[in-house]
Amino acid sequence: MSTTQIPAVGFLRLTQIIGSKKNNIPPLFPVSRSTWLAGVKSGRYPAAIKLGMRSVGWRVEDVLALIANPQIS
Repeated sequence: MSTTQIPAVGFLRLTQIIGSKKNNIPPLFPVSRSTWLAGVKSGRYPAAIKLGMRSVGWRVEDVLALIANPQIS
């Protein structure tokens, strides 16, 4: 999924951000799952938003801002 296919607002799931070889999804931000989750915990990457009892997502705006300038966080 390229940044042109991402909606301007909404939420992204983790596999949409870091990609999935199993589901043939290219990464938007190529880091491992553990690196991403550690970055979220430390505040370097955007915080997850709880979408349901067992579901979280990340705001598209936050992820696009991180991709545009990864050194700020």
